Amino acid sequence: MTTAQKNEAIEVLKGKFTQYDNFYITNTESLTVAQVSALRRLCFEKKVEMKVAKNTLIKKALESFNDDKYAGVLESLHGVTALMFSDSPKEPALILSSFRKTNKEKPVLKAALIGTDIFTGDNELANLTKIKTKNELIGEVIGLLQSPAKRVLAALLHHHETKAGAETATAE
Repeated sequence: MTTAQKNEAIEVLKGKFTQYDNFYITNTESLTVAQVSALRRLCFEKKVEMKVAKNTLIKKALESFNDDKYAGVLESLHGVTALMFSDSPKEPALILSSFRKTNKEKPVLKAALIGTDIFTGDNELANLTKIKTKNELIGEVIGLLQSPAKRVLAALLHHHETKAGAETATAE
């Protein structure tokens, strides 16, 4: 790889890191070519970008930001590394979890950066699958706000029906 190619690769990675708030770092070393292709296809279907890059290029791209939020991620850059970029904080975790059901604990999660939070180690994958997306949180808040209003309306309707029933009984 020439210096110009390396610089171009670093610029592409920097663009991805600025474009996405969430990315996962995985180890795909023990996967076969067919398994990597299947993983890439699954990522493509779920709108998750998967990139394989050299650790030194990833490190240089992250260090160019001079941001402390990437410090914990740099420690996980060893071995074969595949990056998974997504707008959704949990979609890559769901992809990895479902992929592992048929591929025996592969690929291994090295680290994930979700917003400003860093999750390191493969044991964090279960926690990452439980993260709520922005739309899920909005839906829960709307549901919580609607619940008291629905109870008030139900009470008013019940009161109105009870009152109408009592008036009918006295009229008879």
